[in-house]
Amino acid sequence: MKESDLYIPLKRFLESQNYEVKGEVQNCDVLAVRGEEIPVVVELKLSFNLTVLLQAVERLSLTPIVYIGVPRDTPIVTRKEKQATRLLRMLGLGLLLIDPDPVRGKVNVLVDPGEYKPRKSKIRRQRLLGEFSKRVGDPNLGGTEMRRGIMTAYRQQAIAIGLFLQKNGPTKASRVARSIGDPKARNIMYRDVYGWFERESPGIYKVSPRGDRELPYWGDEGEGVLERKSLIT
Repeated sequence: MKESDLYIPLKRFLESQNYEVKGEVQNCDVLAVRGEEIPVVVELKLSFNLTVLLQAVERLSLTPIVYIGVPRDTPIVTRKEKQATRLLRMLGLGLLLIDPDPVRGKVNVLVDPGEYKPRKSKIRRQRLLGEFSKRVGDPNLGGTEMRRGIMTAYRQQAIAIGLFLQKNGPTKASRVARSIGDPKARNIMYRDVYGWFERESPGIYKVSPRGDRELPYWGDEGEGVLERKSLIT
């Protein structure tokens, strides 16, 4: 397939809306004009990539109505449509999915150009700042791979509980909470998100075999949690 294979179906689509359409006008792949209205520019590409985004953004200096036209089965669009459309809206660009069939090919308008007004989430921002303030120290390198797991404030709390139980053995939940200064300790042991805790008897918890295996995996960071919070008893 060539980029020019997308032109005929697109030209037919625009002409059906009474546009006069011409290709390759002043570095624009497609220029469509309808009377005295603002002109429409379409940049054609066989894939949705940074190159076409930069080209389309450059065309915004000519007109506010700029579309990117790609084949209808472009992988990054079909697999990550939500992310792709959000990016285009942020940039003020449109997106056309084009069937290259010269006779029956249709054009689907996925996004129209327009001013981007993101919906702000106060709750998500509060969660973000809450995690920032609760996290002890700065345990993660920015860009760290997720396979090992990110050190969150919740994980830090669980590590502190696990290390306390490893040192002191089976302990009543209320004593754990008082000793490490964490009123949520009982709930963390009860929920047992990481599988690190076991209830030996009502109200009394200990470290599970999985906890014994995985807590050392966090190495010095685990000890650092206790030291920075002055939790070692």
